[in-house]
Amino acid sequence: MRKTIAIVGDSNIDNDPKKQQIAFETGKILIDNGYRIISGGLGGVMEAAFKGAHASEKYKEGDTIGILPMFSPLEANQYADIIIPTGLDLYRNVIIANAASAVIAIGGGAGTMSEITNAWALHRLILAYSNVDGWSSKVADTKIDQRNRYKGIDDKVYGIQTPQEAIEIINKYIDKYTLYHKGIVKGE
Repeated sequence: MRKTIAIVGDSNIDNDPKKQQIAFETGKILIDNGYRIISGGLGGVMEAAFKGAHASEKYKEGDTIGILPMFSPLEANQYADIIIPTGLDLYRNVIIANAASAVIAIGGGAGTMSEITNAWALHRLILAYSNVDGWSSKVADTKIDQRNRYKGIDDKVYGIQTPQEAIEIINKYIDKYTLYHKGIVKGE
């Protein structure tokens, strides 16, 4: 089964060519390496990543999955192959984190931070670009909290600066991050 990687970040990067390039190249390299991509399916980082996915020679229809916050599928960006309009607004962020085997953050504000923290609570592998502004650079190479999610792994939000670093970390760790959240337990 092909694994799905979430790409999260700023919803508007019109004036940020660096984030546009990083998102595009990250989307492309993920598809080049046999992964699918899931995101919020809207603009900014989400659209640039999906556009990069479509640019891959290995792209197949169905490789980009948009989990929309609204009810209308018409709001999805033009590169979203599978569109799931949830009507859940911000609450759809937990669906994105849970549906992915790993989460990559590129910049981002409060919505992105909620996806990062949800991914942490759900035991996902998390990568964050440290060379752009926003929450990804603030949490890169840190632990979101003090829990020990995995033994034998230097478990943290892995700071990255290039799509090549992202794919190296994903390929190295993705099969080690296999736990699923089993509900809230007293004391955890």
